[in-house]
Formats: sequence, structure tokens, C-alpha cells
Amino acid sequence: MRRRTVTPGSGLEEVLDNLATAPAAREEASAPAPARPRERETLQTEFAFELPRGYVDDEGYVHRSGTMRLATARDELRPQIDLRVKENPAYLSVVLLSQVITQLGTVTDVHAGIVERMYATDVAFLQDFYRRINSEGHTHAAVTCPLCHGSFEVDLSGGRLGES
Repeated sequence: MRRRTVTPGSGLEEVLDNLATAPAAREEASAPAPARPRERETLQTEFAFELPRGYVDDEGYVHRSGTMRLATARDELRPQIDLRVKENPAYLSVVLLSQVITQLGTVTDVHAGIVERMYATDVAFLQDFYRRINSEGHTHAAVTCPLCHGSFEVDLSGGRLGES
């Protein structure tokens, strides 16, 4: 503790005022800042897509629209122990896609057999879509028009064939 000598006429009132305000200032300085209300952060985990050709089921119905969820670490690790992938490493994308596609038209149980029967263009589209949503977190791409040099954004989840 600091000692201070006060003599008459040397500002006793000033010293007392400083002492009275010092504890309050220390309390304000040590008090935590008022808590700001936390904003709830949302994360989009499912993304809609439309296949260029479409999956044809056993009854002949074509399923083009679907949803894919973000992949988890487990989704990426599980195919590594799959015997089909060990025998043929190219099968990895089939197993991986079958785990993250949550719906394909009216089909809600998407498994490797369904992905195997898709057209190659649709599988290539889904592989690119998977890469895009899991590395960048969205399906939009910034593009520049080669004629007018205008910049704009396109949604790669697609509409009809050729609309992207």
C-alpha cells in the first residue's frame, strides 16, 4: 500500500475525492464487459441438386432431383475399410456418394447399388457436387462473361440440362 503525506492546504479534498473514486474505477475496470447476446450461427448441411440425365429405377421412373448432405469424417473413413474399395479403389466414390446422398427423387434409401446403376455423367456431376459443397460449403461459382466481362454468380446445383 502506498503512503501519502498530506499537509494542510496541500489539497486534502482532492486526495479524498481521488480515494473515493478509485475503488469504483477499479471495479468498473475489473467487471466483465456486458454480455452481448450470442447470435445463433446456422450451417447449411443439405444441398439440393438436379442430375443431368437422371437415375432410372426398376419400374422405369426417372429421378433427377435429390439432396446431398455434408460429409463427416466417418463418411470419409468408412469406405477405406470396405472390401469392395480394397479390391477396387475406383469404387470409393460409389460408396462415398451412397452415404451422403439423402434422397434421389422418391428414393430415400440410396445405397451403393443405386449409385452403380447411374449414368457416368450423373456420377461425374455428383462427384463434382460433393467436392464443391464439402470444400467450399456452397454450390455457387463466380464467373465472368467472356463477351461483356461482367461478373456474376451461377448456382451449380443445376436446373434443367444446360442451365446450371
